[in-house]
Amino acid sequence: MGLMDRMRRALHGRMARMSDDGAVGTDAPDFPPKSPQSERPRMNEQDIPQGAKRVDIISDTHGHLSDQLLDAIKGADLVIHAGDLTSEEDYEHLKALVPLKAVLGNNDYYHDYGPEVERLSQFTYEGLRFAVAHYREDLPTGAADVAVCGHTHRSKISQAGRCLVINPGSASFPRGSRTPSIARLIVRDGAVLSADIIPLDPLW
Repeated sequence: MGLMDRMRRALHGRMARMSDDGAVGTDAPDFPPKSPQSERPRMNEQDIPQGAKRVDIISDTHGHLSDQLLDAIKGADLVIHAGDLTSEEDYEHLKALVPLKAVLGNNDYYHDYGPEVERLSQFTYEGLRFAVAHYREDLPTGAADVAVCGHTHRSKISQAGRCLVINPGSASFPRGSRTPSIARLIVRDGAVLSADIIPLDPLW
């Protein structure tokens, strides 16, 4: 095998590995077929079981909260923002609209959201251990039932052992061929009943 062939093969393998987490390369599927969470049908609002909670997950809004996004998250029992808000005004707007958990993204360090917004957030909600960080590599998946990240602007739901890992994509500026999106969980009594990616209309 010649030098150029070896270089092409090495580059192809590197790109394939990077594509697995949605960071680089062609768009990864929203719902990997081997994920047991992704095989569940989308749960409509009227189908939500009594006592279940709706958790909406957003990320990478970058100073743009569209009317459609704000309408989509209304009524959520909890909203998680996985970083890159880049706007104190947007943070306060979201806090006034819904119960909110947020973390810092790589573009948030020049913004002041208060001491409650840090690089990593870990909390328990409805009997589930949540971990939220902007970067996938910062997530302690071994200590969480649900782990949430952003940054890639590409939506993806996958499993890491027993942990459900969710990247909602960007609610404002998606990459590749995707549309803006959020993720939605229905949870109850320590179980995730459904996990979906919800597409939004492009901003322009």
